[in-house]
Amino acid sequence: MLRKDEPGTQFRELDDVVVLAPVVSDDGDTIPVGREGTILGVWREGEAFFVEFAEPEGAIATVRPQDLRRLGRHAP
Repeated sequence: MLRKDEPGTQFRELDDVVVLAPVVSDDGDTIPVGREGTILGVWREGEAFFVEFAEPEGAIATVRPQDLRRLGRHAP
């Protein structure tokens, strides 16, 4: 039996992603296109994702799935 962690989405927690459109962090910083981050949370079965970015340091933003591309699974 195949089981998905997050039904209805190709992304899941701890996936490494890159943003395809500028987004604004919770602190008001602009995250530019091409910036890489890690998904920390999945909202409403994939309607949006809570993503942490290394730059600016510790920046966190809520990002729509169409504004992300998956790079791989995060290796702690």
